[in-house]
Amino acid sequence: MRSLVTHHFLFTAEVVTPLELNEHSGAALRGNFFEALWRRFCTNKAAATCADCPLHLACPVSALVAPLREECQRGRDIPRPYIILPPLGTARYYGPGDILVFGLTLFGNIVQLLPYIILSTGVLEDSGLGRKLNENGRRRGKFKIRQIESYNQFSGERQVIYEAGKPVVGVPTLSVTADDVAARAVTLPADRLTINFLTPTRLVDREAVVHHIVFRPFVQRLLERLTALEEEYGVGEDYRSLVECQELLRLAENVQCGDGTTWEEVKSYSQRQRQSMPISGFSGKATFVGNLAPFLELLVWGELVHVGKSCVKGNGWYRIEN
Repeated sequence: MRSLVTHHFLFTAEVVTPLELNEHSGAALRGNFFEALWRRFCTNKAAATCADCPLHLACPVSALVAPLREECQRGRDIPRPYIILPPLGTARYYGPGDILVFGLTLFGNIVQLLPYIILSTGVLEDSGLGRKLNENGRRRGKFKIRQIESYNQFSGERQVIYEAGKPVVGVPTLSVTADDVAARAVTLPADRLTINFLTPTRLVDREAVVHHIVFRPFVQRLLERLTALEEEYGVGEDYRSLVECQELLRLAENVQCGDGTTWEEVKSYSQRQRQSMPISGFSGKATFVGNLAPFLELLVWGELVHVGKSCVKGNGWYRIEN
C-alpha cells in the first residue's frame, strides 16, 4: 500500500489594523495564499492559467495551488497538496494586538516547497485579510506573522521553525506517518465512535448533495480522497484493490448513525470563475455504532486530510472524540 506522510504547520499572527473574519474564513485564507504565491513567484503572469504556461511542470506556484499532470488518468486536475485550517468559531472581530492563529497541512514531498510559502508571507501580510472595514479606509485588516510551528497533532509535539526578525528558518522534523495513524487507531473503540465535524462538510453521493450524514457515503468519499492523495503524493507501489474497496463499502452499509449535525449554507467567491460558489455542508456531531474495526485507520486519516468538497478551503475538517 502506498504510504502518505502529512506535515502540519501552525501560523501565529499579531493583528496590526482592525480585522474582521466571516464565520468560515478558510476560503479567504486560501485565496490570500494563492495571491501571495502568485505575486511573489510567478514568472509568467501573462499566462491566463497555469495550464497555459510552458513552465508549469517546474513551477512552485503550479505545484502548490494548481498542480497539473499531463499523464493523470483522471484528467489534468489532481488533488491539491495542501489544506487550510481556518480559525474555528463564529465570525470575529480582531483589534490591533490580538492574536490570529490558523493552520496549513502539506502532503508528501510537497513539504520541500515550504520555503516558498514562508517567503511569500510578506505579500500575504500586506494584502490583508477579511472584510473591508470603514475604520481601515475600506481596506482589509493587516497582520504580522510572528511564529510558524511544525506539529504532530496526535502526540502534541511542536517545533518552532520560523520567528519574526530571525533570518534563519528551521527544517521541520515533525510529521504524521502511517505508523502514527495506526497507533491512534488502536486506541479507539471498535463499536461506537462520535465524530465532530468542525467545518461544513459537503458530500456528494450519486450526484446528489448529502444533507444528513450517512456512514457509507462518508466512507466512500473519504476512501476516494485518501486513495487519490496516496497515488499522487505517497511512496510505494501497491494500491487498494477494487474488491477491498467494495467490501469496505458493503460493511459500511451496516453501520448505524445517530445524526446530531445541522446544515450550514455557505458561499465562497471564486476569482477565477467570477461568481459565488456553494461550499455549504453539515457540521456538528454524529455517533456511529456497529462494526467499526475495518474503518478505524481510514477515519483517523480523515482527521488529517479532511473529506468532501472544498477541503483546501478548510471544509470537511473533523475530529474523532473518544
